[in-house]
Amino acid sequence: MKKRIGDIAVPAHSDASRRARAIVIGLAIALVAAATISLLLGRYPINPMEAAAMLIDKVVPLDPTWTDQQQRMFFNVRLPRILLALMVGCCLAVAGAAYQGTFQNPLVSPDILGASQGAAFGAAVAILLGVSSLTTSVFAFGFALFTVLLVLLISARARGNHMMVVVLSGVMVSSLFQAGVSYAKLVADPTDELADITYWLMGSLTGASMDKIAMVFPIMLVGCVVLFALRWRINILTMGDDEAATMGVNAKRTRIVVIIAATLITASSVCVTGMIGWVGLVIPHLCRMLVGADYRRLIPASMLMGATFLLIVDDIARLATTAEIPIGILTAFVGAPFFLYLITRRKKI
Repeated sequence: MKKRIGDIAVPAHSDASRRARAIVIGLAIALVAAATISLLLGRYPINPMEAAAMLIDKVVPLDPTWTDQQQRMFFNVRLPRILLALMVGCCLAVAGAAYQGTFQNPLVSPDILGASQGAAFGAAVAILLGVSSLTTSVFAFGFALFTVLLVLLISARARGNHMMVVVLSGVMVSSLFQAGVSYAKLVADPTDELADITYWLMGSLTGASMDKIAMVFPIMLVGCVVLFALRWRINILTMGDDEAATMGVNAKRTRIVVIIAATLITASSVCVTGMIGWVGLVIPHLCRMLVGADYRRLIPASMLMGATFLLIVDDIARLATTAEIPIGILTAFVGAPFFLYLITRRKKI
């Protein structure tokens, strides 16, 4: 359909495309603003000039106008936490969007294949063994990948609708590992191990460090780049395998690549922060309301909005009360009511 402007016929969808691009640019600006403000917020405030000077000092040495305590707090606590919030928010949101398109199901979230429960079981085992925080993240990442691999192996041997079998296998395997986590809590020492397991399950960015960022950043980068590069193919996957075949796209192979990429970034996110829910379910829906269902716009919009959302929620978690609130609790408080609003709206999304 076209509309006429003077003597020129203009595609009717061009206005929507320009609007979507403008929204994506606006989300990018909002992300930069939120990150800048977050660097200055905290129980030990740092003014903008000091923050900028400390960052520049890493490239060009300057005469310090800040204290050693401010520098340690800025680079060892606040900056790693902000970077990790941006990375995890981006990954969970884009993984949720990719899963929803691949499985053609708007209720799918990044933990649909059991990655979160597998990571929780791995972390619980590591805590019981008394290993370091970094080793706990490695355990969680390994078990998350093992869980998804187990789901895919089971679904490959089952009969029936393949996509439905994959989802059901994910639910069953998740329940199995959830039982494992419950048993780990049962045998854990109530004085310390049980508290550590429970706190990990609630999700938090308290343990953010440059070592953890260095461990997961390459995985997150590769996974996000793959999903971004395949965003137009995900559009075709939403049409069904037959339609994809007529357009020259190998639906099965593309789906496997998307699942692998989304699983890697989900596992790498959960292993360093614990279980943070709702981001991968709610953010893609909100982005669809803003930019439409075209994955060429939806993928970048989900990345930007997910990163900004988790960063703002983490700011609230660390500043709202004297005792820090686990971020998984806050995302549930925000995500659940919003999703109820979405599913009760009369307008079709």
